[in-house]
This record gives sequence, structure tokens and C-alpha cells, in this order.
Amino acid sequence: MACPSLLVGFTLTAYLLGAIPNGLLIGRIKGVDIRKVGSGNIGATNVFRSLGRGWGILTFLLDALKGLIPALVFPLLMARLMGQPLNRDFGIFFGVAAIAGHNWPIYLRFKGGKGVATSAGVLIGIAPAAVLIGALCWGIVCALSRYVSLASITAAVAVPIAGWILYLPHRGPLLPGVLTLLGAVIIVRHRANIQRLRAGTENRFGSKKKVETTSHVN
Repeated sequence: MACPSLLVGFTLTAYLLGAIPNGLLIGRIKGVDIRKVGSGNIGATNVFRSLGRGWGILTFLLDALKGLIPALVFPLLMARLMGQPLNRDFGIFFGVAAIAGHNWPIYLRFKGGKGVATSAGVLIGIAPAAVLIGALCWGIVCALSRYVSLASITAAVAVPIAGWILYLPHRGPLLPGVLTLLGAVIIVRHRANIQRLRAGTENRFGSKKKVETTSHVN
């Protein structure tokens, strides 16, 4: 049985870690308020378009780590502190808390990103086979369409489907159910992109130049 105080402590820490706005902080280093350029989103895609490839990749990796650490490392720490066998289901719980932190960060008045990179980090920790399938779908759709948003939405559909096929027989419905919930959240967070895709006004990958880093200073 989990210690309630440890469970609450790790959950709160996962949320606060997930809430760290890496894209915004990197933008400040470059002298740009990332919320005032491009799409206005604090995630890796907007950083990539607005500040350049290297900064975008760095943002993605940092945002992914916000999900991977709670999902993979926190359950190990909790098991060691309690002196009990590892329970991987806690990784699901802590990972969801990290994604909630990214999407609704307390530091930014609960206005955050779309959770793609952080969700990817969580999935690597709790469902690596499903995330591999999702990554392949993302790469194929992005390469063919050059729409990052469409690729992300496709992956958000592919991962839950893979989860039900791969994990239901031996892990039960909890993990596939959580994957379905996470996929639904990502799709809902992309509702503006869906509208632009339908209208034909969505930006394609690589179609925007970098902004001047001397503008939009915080």
C-alpha cells in the first residue's frame, strides 16, 4: 500500500516539474517572448520556427524529460523509499500529473502548451512499444504533409490504438485507457490547428523564417 504523503509529494513534484515552461525560458535567453511570435505557443514547434532548429530540438528534449522523469524515475524512487516492489502503475499517475503541469502550468496562470513532447516522454517511460508506433506515424505524416500539427494528431490516434492491442491482454485496461485519455487531450489541445487545417491556413513545417531575436522582448 502506498504511503499517502509520498504519493501526494511525488504527484505535486511531477506537476511542478511538468509546469516548467522551457520554451518560454529559452525564448527569454534569446531575448524573445515566445508567446508573442509565431503561433504564440510555448512548445517546441513554435520555438523551432521562431528561434531555429537547435533551440526547438532543445525545447523538445527538455519538455520530453519533464514527462520521462516522473513516469520512469519517480516510481523507482517511491519503491525504494517505501521498501516495496516496484509498481509501474505509479508511473502512469505521475506522468499524467506532469502532462497536466505542462498543459496548465501554475507559473503561467494555467496557460501552457499542447503536451506533445511531454506526453512523448511519459509514453517512453510507460509504453515504449506504443510510442515507437506513434513516432513512426508522426514521422511519415510529417514527411508527407509537412504539417507538424497533423502528424501530432495522427500519433495521438495511433498510440491509443497500439496500446489497446499491445497492453490489454497482459496489463489490463488501465494503461490503454490512460493512453486513450492522453490522446484525446492532445487532439483537443490542437482544435485551433484542426480548424486551420480545414481552412487550408495551417503553417507547413519549414515555411516560416526565424524572427529577429531583438523583438518582442519580455
